[in-house]
Amino acid sequence: MQWQQKIPYLLNQPIGVSFANGTGTSGVLCDASERTLYVLEYLYHSQFALKQYDYATIQDIHGFPPCQNQISTN
Repeated sequence: MQWQQKIPYLLNQPIGVSFANGTGTSGVLCDASERTLYVLEYLYHSQFALKQYDYATIQDIHGFPPCQNQISTN
């Protein structure tokens, strides 16, 4: 499946983005247009930024996996 086909299923969900240059980012997928992906990213403290990425720069997107409810409270 091409990553563009995942967009409807991942809207308003936390995602990881892999870029063609080998870097990546994560955030919430807010929207997508014909050529642009809009991701809400955490900056610091209580600040967030809506960033836009051109499709040509993106290699793949992935939804976050569910948490494994086996966290130790020791």
